Amino acid sequence: MKHLEKIYDKILDDKSLEEKLKLWRKEGKTIVFSNGCFDILHRGHVEYLSKAADLGDVLIIGLNTDASVKRIKGPSRPVNDEKARAVVLAALEFVDAIMFFDEDTPYNLIKRVQPDVLVKGKDYKAEDIVGYDIVTNKGGKVETIELVEGFSTTKTIGLMKNVQCTMKNVQ
Repeated sequence: MKHLEKIYDKILDDKSLEEKLKLWRKEGKTIVFSNGCFDILHRGHVEYLSKAADLGDVLIIGLNTDASVKRIKGPSRPVNDEKARAVVLAALEFVDAIMFFDEDTPYNLIKRVQPDVLVKGKDYKAEDIVGYDIVTNKGGKVETIELVEGFSTTKTIGLMKNVQCTMKNVQ
């Protein structure tokens, strides 16, 4: 199988997700779930997701659709469309699956996945994380991971706008 095929095979629809979950559970794998917009992938995302992957055998990412990102982040977002964001995330070797969700939270997706470990950044308190009840009621763990200081998509967009303004002033 070619590399690009492997990347696209990680972007799952509902049926593929169910098949993969059955297989991973049969193999006794620990399933880790995290979610986000991941609009402009940066070092903070990569370090966070690699640490999340270390908490189990399989890392599934719930990825906000474009419509969901617009509702949460505003009309100028996302910068990259959902397919582009999914392909970049799926190219990371430690990511096993990407699933889109269109709601403002991944609650229904978490209910379907039933992960063993739910992960978000340390900017959340574990008990406030969407899906905490689902995971802890089945005996799973909710983990928070330290974020890399100085890296955020919003900050990156702000820096890019500043550079554009500076370039216009120079001309």
